[in-house]
Amino acid sequence: MAKLPQILACILVVLGFALTSSASIYTVGDTSGWDTSTDLKSWSSDKKFNVGDVLWFQYSSSNSVCQVTKESFDACNTAKVIETYTGGNTTVTLTKPGDWYFVSGNKLYCLGGMKLMAEVENNQDYAPIGAPEAATGSDLPNPSTKGNIPTSDAFIHAGPNAFVLAIFGLLLPCYIWM
Repeated sequence: MAKLPQILACILVVLGFALTSSASIYTVGDTSGWDTSTDLKSWSSDKKFNVGDVLWFQYSSSNSVCQVTKESFDACNTAKVIETYTGGNTTVTLTKPGDWYFVSGNKLYCLGGMKLMAEVENNQDYAPIGAPEAATGSDLPNPSTKGNIPTSDAFIHAGPNAFVLAIFGLLLPCYIWM
């Protein structure tokens, strides 16, 4: 009976981790990345972005990603931007609900369809504390080929087995502790 409080404490810790780990990481364009060959409008059409989710842009170092207003998005205006990201790898944490707009820094690429609008829903009370800021290529390793880029499915749909393994992994120290 003396172990009951310890068991309950371990269960609460496991549930706490399970409930707070809801942000998803989306590799923009999946294996094609942020590229002119990617149909970004189709890619984003079945996605449900939430506050706290992360967009991971992977692109050649000669390209860039610009966060822009709706007006700049519609006109492919690459001169009036909110933020410009370079370096080949960029992560952007979606910190607030609403529409987020991104275009290629190359106006011709943007006119060719290399732009993304992400509708971010507010189904969370707040963005995670310490949400990572946008990173450039110097912070993330460059993939050697496009064939080894992880897809967003690898991050989003880990499945019930991963959840069960996480629970066992967190409960094991509790069992040893007792």
